[in-house]
Amino acid sequence: MGIRITVTSVFVDDQAKALAFYTDLLGFVPKHDIPLGEFRWLTVAGPGEPDGTELLLEPDQHPAAQAYKAALVADGIPAASFGVDDVAAVHAELTGKGVRFTQPPTPMGPVVSAVLDDTCGNLIQLSSPA
Repeated sequence: MGIRITVTSVFVDDQAKALAFYTDLLGFVPKHDIPLGEFRWLTVAGPGEPDGTELLLEPDQHPAAQAYKAALVADGIPAASFGVDDVAAVHAELTGKGVRFTQPPTPMGPVVSAVLDDTCGNLIQLSSPA
């Protein structure tokens, strides 16, 4: 069938702040920035993967999106998960840049994961092979 993921999203409370966090701190690269009235179609892609899956930094203005985000955070559930080569190394680097983690690197069977606060209302999980 050939179905593949081309765009996925996280709801953010401020697109400019989200763009700065995801590019300056996490290392994503800007992909699309298209004005759409008050908001933008604003996407980033993984470093070294400019044609890879895009992450849409989607405004959370709809009340359901805000309630969804708040419920996930309250329960400690990440809104998205990103793969890295070495969670412990990335955790150390990002902590040094001031990123706040809600879960330090933790072995979980075949992976090690950590969870960070993206400053835009989401928890994001990072994982690497154990």
